Amino acid sequence: QLQASGGGLVQPGGSLRLSCAASGSRAELYLMGWYRQPPGKQRELVASIPPDGTKNYADSVKGRYTISRDKAKNAVYLQMNNLKPEDTAVYTCFGVGISRTYWGRETLVTVSS
Repeated sequence: QLQASGGGLVQPGGSLRLSCAASGSRAELYLMGWYRQPPGKQRELVASIPPDGTKNYADSVKGRYTISRDKAKNAVYLQMNNLKPEDTAVYTCFGVGISRTYWGRETLVTVSS
């Protein structure tokens, strides 16, 4: 199971850091990342990071978001800078294990003045 934290309300131009770490099972996780679903829109893959550390981002967040991971902790982080109102969404972390995908609890990010 993945435990996510760090969402909240922030003004445009502000920053937030989302964290997501495994608890309980110590299954090795391969690809890890974050999805988001804005109100009334489809879910999109925001960022992902495989075991080799290569970072992949949606075009909408390139240059503003940074994904990182701690393999020892089976954790993944998302640093979000220069946030915009259109970044408002429910964010969900995931980790792909050898036999299943693990999901974190949704965390709401609201960007508003």
